[in-house]
Amino acid sequence: MKKKSFIKFLIISFLFLGLVVAWLGFGERGFFNLMKMQKDRQAYLERIEQLKNGNQALLAEIERLRTDEQYLEAIARKELGLIKEDETLYRFEREKKANPQGGSLPTQTP
Repeated sequence: MKKKSFIKFLIISFLFLGLVVAWLGFGERGFFNLMKMQKDRQAYLERIEQLKNGNQALLAEIERLRTDEQYLEAIARKELGLIKEDETLYRFEREKKANPQGGSLPTQTP
C-alpha cells in the first residue's frame, strides 16, 4: 500500500513539476518570451541610435545652411537650379547610346 501511494505521489509531483517548468519556459513571462523581448529591445536600441545619428546629421546640415553662404548657394544651384543675375545657364541633352529594343545607334551627319 505504501508503495502505491508513493508512486502516486511521484506521478503527481512530476506532473506538477512539468507544469511549473512549462509555465516558466513558455508562459507570458517565461524564458522564451524573455529572450524574445531582449532581442526586440536590442533592435529598438539600435534603431534609436540610428535615428540619433540621423538627427545629428540633420542638425549639422541645418547649422551649415544657416552659417555658410557658399554652401547655401551651392545647394540652391544644385537642387533648385538657381543662377546668379549675370549668369547664363546652358542645358545640354545627352546623346542616346543604344536602343534597348535592339535598334542601332543614331547616326551623326557631318
